[in-house]
Amino acid sequence: MLYYLFSYLEKFDIPGARLMDYITFRSGAALVLSLFIAIVFGRRIIDRLQLMQVGEIIRDLGLEGQMKKTGTPTMGGVIIIMSILIPCLLIGNLSNVYMILMIVATLWLGTLGFLDDYIKVARRDKDGLKGKFKIVGQVGLGLIVGLTMVFSPEVVMRENIEVENVENHEVVITYEPENVKSAQTTIPFVKNNNFDYAYLTQWMGKYAVTGGWILFVLVTIFVVTATSNGANLTDGLDGLATGTSAIIGVALAIMAYLGGNIIYSSYLNIMYIPGS
Repeated sequence: MLYYLFSYLEKFDIPGARLMDYITFRSGAALVLSLFIAIVFGRRIIDRLQLMQVGEIIRDLGLEGQMKKTGTPTMGGVIIIMSILIPCLLIGNLSNVYMILMIVATLWLGTLGFLDDYIKVARRDKDGLKGKFKIVGQVGLGLIVGLTMVFSPEVVMRENIEVENVENHEVVITYEPENVKSAQTTIPFVKNNNFDYAYLTQWMGKYAVTGGWILFVLVTIFVVTATSNGANLTDGLDGLATGTSAIIGVALAIMAYLGGNIIYSSYLNIMYIPGS
C-alpha cells in the first residue's frame, strides 16, 4: 500500500517520495517491519495462546521425554505469516506476478497449517488434518503456481549463451539481450546452467515444446508438495522448522534482492534514451 502511496506522492515532488523506488530501502524497511511484528506481537500472541490453553497434542512415538512437549503453544505459525504478509502488503509491488504468487502460496499453505492445528486443538485429534486433504491442497497450489508460470507473460527469462573471447580464446557465459518465454530452469553450480524440459520430450516431435511445459508444471507440483511436506516433517516435536526456515529465509532474501536489482537495472537500461 505504501508503495503506491509513495508513487502517487512522486507526482508532487515531495522530498523522499522516491525512496520506494529503491530496492535497498524497501527490503530494509520490510526487514525492520517484520522483526518489529514478530517481536512485539509474537510475544502477545504466545501469551494469549497459553492463556487460552491452546497447546500441542503429542502423538506417542515412544521417544524419551516426548510427553514433556504436551501443552506447548501451537498455531505459532500465525506469527511467521503475519511477519511475511504485512510487510509485503505495505511495501511490496502488488502488480508483480512473483509477489502475487508468494502471497497466494503463503496464505494457501498457512490455511492448511491452521486447519491442521485447529483440528488437533478443537477436536483433540492428535492426527490433525487428514493426509489426503493436505496432499490435495499442496498439489492444487503447485498446479496454480505452475500454470501461472506457463501462461503469465511476465514470467520470462534471460537465456545463457556461450561467447568466445577473441583475445584469449576463453569461453564465457553471458546472457541474451532479450527476455524469452521458455520452459527452462536453472541448475546450480553448472557452467551453462539452462536446462530445457523440452529436451526430455523431443520424442513428441512437433509437440515437444508443449510436452516440455507439461513436464515443467509436473515438476513444479512436485517441488511445492515436497517442500511443504519437508517443512512439516522437519518441524517435529521441537519446532525445528523455525531454525531451518530462518536460514532458508536469509538465502531467499539474498536471491530476491539480487534478482530484483538485475530486473530493475534491465528496466532502467530499456527506459534510458541517449541524449535525453
